[in-house]
Amino acid sequence: MRSTSLAAFVLSTMSALMLAAAPAVAADLKIAVTGVSSADGTIMVALYNSAETFQQKPLRATAVQAVAGTTQVEFKDLPAGDYAFSLYHDANGNGKMDTNLVGIPTEDYAFSNNALGKRGAPQFAAARFALPAAGAVQSVSLR
Repeated sequence: MRSTSLAAFVLSTMSALMLAAAPAVAADLKIAVTGVSSADGTIMVALYNSAETFQQKPLRATAVQAVAGTTQVEFKDLPAGDYAFSLYHDANGNGKMDTNLVGIPTEDYAFSNNALGKRGAPQFAAARFALPAAGAVQSVSLR
């Protein structure tokens, strides 16, 4: 009886160690931002994983040097799931989205799926895309 308990303990411990040693499945998201008018400034990107946090609290954010034409952005090691992103070209490098007196953006911007909102940002559902465990490439055009 005692050897059976010991054998069960050894097997469960070995199983736990093998699971802990297994690599975590993580996906990479690559974003191709087209229509970048100049290499001035940075492309500022915010990534969201829920409607509740969309345009409020990003899961991750990054800034990459703008490249005229197409700029590549990458988020590594994301769990598979639903995401949306917003981005803008901070051409003057002041770290914020510039707007005119009535709040309309004066710097180029985009949302995942090239989603458009009515008098503002689109809803998460319009910008949402599925990121599989194998990763994905999204393409958006600045406007």
